[in-house]
Amino acid sequence: MGSSEPRYDVIIIGSGAGGGTLAHQLAPSGKRILILERGDYLPREKQNWDPTEVFVKNRYQSKEDWFDADGTPFQPGVHYFVGGATKLFGAALFRLREPDFIAHRTADGMTADWPLRYADLEPYYTQAERLYQVHGRRGDDPTDPPASAPYPFPPVSHEPRIQEIADGLQRAGYKPSYAPCAILLDEADPPHSRCIRCNACDGYPCLVHAKADAEVIAVRPALAHPNVTMLTSAFVRRLETDASGRSVTGVIVDRNGHRESYSADIVVVSCGAANSAKLLLMSANDRHPHGLANGSDLVGRNYMFHNALALVALSMRENPTQFQKTLTINDFYFGAPDYEFPLGNIQMIGKSQGPMFKADAPTLAPGFSLDWMADHAVDFWLTSEDLALPENRVSVDSSGAIHLAYTPTNVEPLNRLRAKLQEMLGHMGMHPHLLPNTLYMGRRIPLAGVAHQSGTCRFGVDPATSVLDIHCKAHELDNLYVVDTSFFPSIGAVNPSLTAIANALRVGEHLLQRLG
Repeated sequence: MGSSEPRYDVIIIGSGAGGGTLAHQLAPSGKRILILERGDYLPREKQNWDPTEVFVKNRYQSKEDWFDADGTPFQPGVHYFVGGATKLFGAALFRLREPDFIAHRTADGMTADWPLRYADLEPYYTQAERLYQVHGRRGDDPTDPPASAPYPFPPVSHEPRIQEIADGLQRAGYKPSYAPCAILLDEADPPHSRCIRCNACDGYPCLVHAKADAEVIAVRPALAHPNVTMLTSAFVRRLETDASGRSVTGVIVDRNGHRESYSADIVVVSCGAANSAKLLLMSANDRHPHGLANGSDLVGRNYMFHNALALVALSMRENPTQFQKTLTINDFYFGAPDYEFPLGNIQMIGKSQGPMFKADAPTLAPGFSLDWMADHAVDFWLTSEDLALPENRVSVDSSGAIHLAYTPTNVEPLNRLRAKLQEMLGHMGMHPHLLPNTLYMGRRIPLAGVAHQSGTCRFGVDPATSVLDIHCKAHELDNLYVVDTSFFPSIGAVNPSLTAIANALRVGEHLLQRLG
């Protein structure tokens, strides 16, 4: 086992929202940076935009099995490519709300307190929105946190049917607002816009590279610097430490049938919450018998991934909308007049198409044809906050397979949020039906919808109650960082991507100082 590679200043394991953004932040420093990505570039092919290939055949989903608490295998909705999970994300880049950083009561218990506050992250949110070209408008959403700058781009306009929905909700006293959207769209100059505003965005890879994903925005520009190298199909098997256990000295990689070892002054794990925890657990040694950085026994624990529902409403008149994900409703984010606990976020998702209904339509809406449903569908995504419970956890068996134990929390708020949406349907010109969109959720296994996974290596000031310090460095090691959604002490009720990106910029600033 060996490598002719030079020693690096920084090795980053993973190239998604955390690792890709961090590489972009560090690239201009001239430091020798190695990105190790287990996947390859996502192929550009016509199937990128084919709903049958993407949603029915799961063309881009990993073929690996994870196991639930009973040992039953399931296929998780994970995607291993350059750019990580952002390659197929919906590009909704929300900031967490100010109170999300402060311990608060939910229906099933208290959330955890963050060791920093919204104001500490705000400058990095602003940088993240600029880097990822987020479109939006401040001031419409009553829960919007204060911001030091406007959105860098105007909001993505509502198409006519969605504008009618927004107008109807407004007349009824609700406060719909534009969803913050990270696409490379120039509505003022369509001939030169990279984004063509199509119906194959949310949940799809972008064939024309017009989604602001981590590959397009961060990794490719980073690789333009001669000091940055990336190896694809490089699966990191384990991390090795020196005899003291205080320093990572080797990154052991399986690549193209060979085992290789790489070393760096600083090692950053950015594999996604489940796989980052897995790598630390798989790296157990004499000094770290329960896994690297796991003296607190918290690595893999406190797994969160949101309570979420994908729902289809049926419009009274056709919904010819192409790019549908432009509207969000946060009226019930912190609670409701008839309920004291937070309910969560309502937003649109990508426009469903006929093939996505095949499995469900006959039982859900007898008498409605598939094509009629597809023509009249309006699609919603509901998110409520789940709690970080120590027993909700990622563990690893002797073969290296991930086991995921998870008991849902705060189910009642999600049901109440669905009831609120049901009450709105009349104001939006809809039939009084809400149908589950199981394909969008990742078939019928709720556990498999892991797009918002977080919390497995929480950060904090006390090594007894956290894995990472305030800079996302492992308490127990001098040169190991975890920079992805693993660090979240709580998850709020909006998509976690922008917070992961902002935190990567924050940690990047710290690392630049450390590296001198």
